[in-house]
Order: sequence, then C-alpha cells, then structure tokens
Amino acid sequence: MNSLNWSGILLGSEMMDMRSSSTFWDYLEELVSSNPLKIDRPRGTCHPRYPELEYPLDYGYLEGTLAADGGGIDVWLGASGNHDLSGLILTVDLYKRDTEIKILLGCTEAEIQTILDFHNAKSMRAFLVCRPANKITEHPVN
Repeated sequence: MNSLNWSGILLGSEMMDMRSSSTFWDYLEELVSSNPLKIDRPRGTCHPRYPELEYPLDYGYLEGTLAADGGGIDVWLGASGNHDLSGLILTVDLYKRDTEIKILLGCTEAEIQTILDFHNAKSMRAFLVCRPANKITEHPVN
C-alpha cells in the first residue's frame, strides 16, 4: 500500500487541496474577524465540571456563533494574544458522545502541542489541521 503525503481532504471522489483552498480559510478568517472573542476560561483556571482539568492557555468562544453543542465556536488563544488564525483542532469525546472544532488563534507550535495533549486525554482524542503558512494574516487584538 502506498503511503500518502499530502495536505488535503477527500470529498466524495474529489480531493480538495488545503494548501490552495483559500476559500475555507478566508471564510474562517471572516468568522473570526467579525465576531468578538469571549475568554470565559482564562489560563490556569479549572474546568467548571471537571476541576482536575486546568486550562493551559486562554479558552473561550466566538460570540454570535453556533457550534454543535449549542454554544459559541470554541477558541484557544495563544499567550501572545494576537488573533492570527493558526489552525483548527478537531475533537471526538466518547464520554460526551460528540465532536467539536476548536479554532487556534496566535498559537506557537509548543502551545499547539500543549492543546493537543490537553485534548488527547481520558475519553477525548484530537487532530490538528494546520493553516498553510502562506495564508496566515495578522489581525490586531481588540
């Protein structure tokens, strides 16, 4: 069996190349830039239902958006505080029986690894979708 080395997603019988799919990243940029970020779990705070889980970075959501769980779309904010779109984390939680996306803003590689470690514990697993480097656009912090 051949090993694949590509940055894409298979949609039906067609491959969408994530390196050239500016529309996806442009739409996500629009969502991030047009909705205020609300940090409701600052770095170092504990999860409200699972006090053994401490948030390693600021965590919140985009106000005015809707995720599958009925809340706003989740966001991790890197320590720099900038709102550069770094990528996405896709999660599956067997305990909650759900999947979610988490937008990564201004995250370094080390911070992304910390976030992955946070989500790849207990009943959860996570997968990283990196934004192609040539697509990163800086946004001022509000």
